[in-house]
Amino acid sequence: MTDQVSKLYPRGAANVDYAQFFTGNSYLKTLIADPAISVGVGEVTFEPGCRNHWHIHHDGFQLLIVTGGTGWYQEAGQKARLLHVGDVVVTHDGVKHWHGATKDSWFAHLAITAGTPEWLEAVSDADYNALEDND
Repeated sequence: MTDQVSKLYPRGAANVDYAQFFTGNSYLKTLIADPAISVGVGEVTFEPGCRNHWHIHHDGFQLLIVTGGTGWYQEAGQKARLLHVGDVVVTHDGVKHWHGATKDSWFAHLAITAGTPEWLEAVSDADYNALEDND
C-alpha cells in the first residue's frame, strides 16, 4: 500500500506541530479550522507503526471515521479495537485513549474534535507490539 491511503483527500503535510505527541510519522490535512465554531476537522494519515500518545479530550469529544488502511483504537482499561475503512469511533469527554496504524499498514481517519486535548504518555513499544498477537 502506498502513502496515498485515503480515497477522499491527498495526504496532508507532515504533522510537525503535533510530532512530539506521536511515535512515528503522521501527516495532517486540515479541513475545517474556523475560529467561529468549536469543532475542528482534519484527516490524519499515519505511516505503518505510527500512533499518537494516550490523550484525553476535555470539554468536548472526538469522532474518528476511518478513510484508509488499517489501524488501532484503544481506551484505557479496554482491549484495543482493530479498525478498517468505514469504521466509526466515538470518544466521549474525559476518556483516555490512543489511535494509530498497525505495524504493516498505512492508516487514515477523519478526526472531528471539540474541546481541549491533554496529551499524556506514549504507548509503549511493548504494549503496541503485543497488539498483533490479539488480531
